[in-house]
Amino acid sequence: MTKEQPYPDVGKADFPNLEEAILDRWKKDNTFQTSVDSKPEESEFVFYDGPPFANGLPHHGHLLTGYVKDVVPRFQTMKGKKVERRFGWDCHGLPAEMQVEKEIRVSGRSEITQYGIDKFNAHCEESVLRLTEEWEKTVTRQARWVDFENDYKTMDPSYMESVMWAFKQLWEKDLIYEAFRVMPYSWGAETPLSNFEIRLDDATRPRQDPSVTVAFDLEAKENESEKVRLLAWTTTPWTLPSNLALAVGTEIEYSKRKDSDGTIWIIAKNALSRYEEQLGDMEDLGVVKGSELIGKSYKPLFDFFEYRTDAFKVLQADWIDDQEGTGIVHMAPGFGEDDQTVCEANNIPIGDVVPVDDKGCYTEEVKTWAGMNVFDANSEIISTLKSNGQLIRHDSYEHNYPHCWRTDTPIIYKAISSWYVKVTDLTEQLLANNQAINWIPGHIQNGRFGMWLEGARDWSISRNRFWGSPIPVWKSDDSDYPRIDVYGSIEEIEKDFGVKPDNLHRPFIDQLTRPNPDDPTGKSMMRRVPEVLDCWFESGSMPFAQVHYPFENKEWFDDHFPADFIVEYINQTKGWFYTLHVLATALFDRPAFQNVICHGILLAEDGEKLSKKLRNYTEPNEIFVKQGSDAFRWY
Repeated sequence: MTKEQPYPDVGKADFPNLEEAILDRWKKDNTFQTSVDSKPEESEFVFYDGPPFANGLPHHGHLLTGYVKDVVPRFQTMKGKKVERRFGWDCHGLPAEMQVEKEIRVSGRSEITQYGIDKFNAHCEESVLRLTEEWEKTVTRQARWVDFENDYKTMDPSYMESVMWAFKQLWEKDLIYEAFRVMPYSWGAETPLSNFEIRLDDATRPRQDPSVTVAFDLEAKENESEKVRLLAWTTTPWTLPSNLALAVGTEIEYSKRKDSDGTIWIIAKNALSRYEEQLGDMEDLGVVKGSELIGKSYKPLFDFFEYRTDAFKVLQADWIDDQEGTGIVHMAPGFGEDDQTVCEANNIPIGDVVPVDDKGCYTEEVKTWAGMNVFDANSEIISTLKSNGQLIRHDSYEHNYPHCWRTDTPIIYKAISSWYVKVTDLTEQLLANNQAINWIPGHIQNGRFGMWLEGARDWSISRNRFWGSPIPVWKSDDSDYPRIDVYGSIEEIEKDFGVKPDNLHRPFIDQLTRPNPDDPTGKSMMRRVPEVLDCWFESGSMPFAQVHYPFENKEWFDDHFPADFIVEYINQTKGWFYTLHVLATALFDRPAFQNVICHGILLAEDGEKLSKKLRNYTEPNEIFVKQGSDAFRWY
């Protein structure tokens, strides 16, 4: 006799199919929108959804953030709150431009200009929307509630106008300036980068470079017959053709060593042990303080800029030490931030000594290596120094070195004209507003984020590119009649130019010109500066730009800012969280968000960060089909 089962045989649960049925029911009943519309306006809980670039598909890291972005708003909805969840798209910037360059097979500003900025930007606009449907499918299958129909795009005219307004507000607060300054420069992307961009993810990573110790010969004074050589150490031999000075520490003791030929060699006393092989057998003539070397002149290594009568002197710098190298630093002010500061303080301006073009190649001023990439030229420069008897030692040096976050090329530091936000004027306010934020984990507040704010530098917000919000500045094209106009709205542009632009992108915005009102001759014209804004400036404008503030929704924004909640992975403390915080403080003297969760970084099986480029992860949709979204979420 067969024993009767107390319950029916239902078989094995098919969780993916169960999830699909639930998703179909939500769609049919319009469950998400009903959960929003049924709640009173006065109970609104504001959540900011960070805009991704849509020229690549989401990976596990995006989905991890997405699960948190879903569960917290759902919880608030269950508590009776009205929670809008508006999706956004980061449309401008290098990710789109680099993708289009590959597709149309052009590279660099010159080729893009020849191709046509209008056609290039049209390709960019098409490319950034190419995968939006795939994103929507993946996010929806994730079972995350999101409003895709009312999305915002950073390339929308309304969004760009709010960004323009923000720029003018900062200008009027004296928080914007233009400067010719050494900064990180990507020769791969042909544009400057901000200091925080070279610290994103693994942008700064180990790299081997040649290090050389070079002899600089002092100019002999009358009645001086001895040849005196100063030893300087550098890991950037390619900057040596642009050398304009040497720097020492005033209190550092420098050893004098005399060889069998009567030549005197000068190096930091504490560095001698590192140069035992080269200097160990020489006669010890005692020491001199760095202060005794200051002001001495030396012969240029190369003749490229020997006409500079203000240069080739020994200077003092407070930050020189003798723990590494020789205690004497070679200075190329066109390619070093500290070099520029020290040289300009001693009346040695950069001038025209920046002989490297947009692609990172020497210009005609350095005729020996003109057209050669500076990194490729290292070996030839070293060989020339050796032939000239000025190379004392050549080593390989491994160090953490910044790379371009989009092209993976090692960056260079280069003097270039750029527009900046005076973040250093806001330090106290930034730190104070940070204390009003509830950080999870709590140690981020005064640790990773707080320490970053304490050391924050002025932010370079201009990019020498094409696809982005234009910097809304027009200048006179005649320096005899200087004038600068800054615009904060489409209406202001229409008032001055008599045209209401319907496309704020290049090249259309560049075509707006007018006579300079300050020029009585009537000959000079007002022309827009060529740069576009850093896309991080745009994403940092998201809280107000997504609602076209202050042109629309002003009362709503004023009542609902800062946001109640935001979440992204930990490195956004130097990215989106940072730019949100800077612009919110600068514009409104408030934090941009009240509560924030920072989660960790998902790694692949080999310990590498998950990467769209490396494709080192299982496609999310494959997991949804086999195991379902809930299993993925719990995992």
